[in-house]
Amino acid sequence: MRTRRLVAALLAAVTTGTALVGCSSGNQESRCADRSGIIECAPDQRSAPPALAGELLTGGRYDVSQDRGKVVVVNFWGSWCAPCRAEADDLEATYQATKASGVTFLGINVQDSKDKATAFEEGRISYPSLFDPASRLALALDIPPNTIPATVVLDREGRIATVVRAAVTQEGLRPIVERIAAEQPVAGSR
Repeated sequence: MRTRRLVAALLAAVTTGTALVGCSSGNQESRCADRSGIIECAPDQRSAPPALAGELLTGGRYDVSQDRGKVVVVNFWGSWCAPCRAEADDLEATYQATKASGVTFLGINVQDSKDKATAFEEGRISYPSLFDPASRLALALDIPPNTIPATVVLDREGRIATVVRAAVTQEGLRPIVERIAAEQPVAGSR
């Protein structure tokens, strides 16, 4: 009986280990450094720019490709999300502190009504937000809606440099954004 339990435990461990290796081997984030939930990719580890485009909460359309050459901080949020409310002032402060160095911010509102999302933004943030009630953009970037808030920092070439899968503070986000804004362009690009 004891041997059976040991074999079963070993089999479970091997199966779990194999499954974890199989899931992470093709994952872009697995090649990058993970420091306490902040995933940072060195310039030579970053993948192609993601496609992010859609309807703005205030009307009109936005496509992140129009901001190539700038660092773009993308924050996924919802009016129903308490940590999103808590981080809004820190995001706005970081935006104001870094925009002169070629940094822009973009919010992406998920799983919300337009009225609630617009009311949430009013007086909190001055940068634009895409309206994505079905969370398609979040899912395309491997941000499950149940992990909101999440912040993704795109480098000047539009590639994902950093992913933060938690609420941010100005003290934590600003140095990351400033470091990416200070990077030199990769040889042979744009």
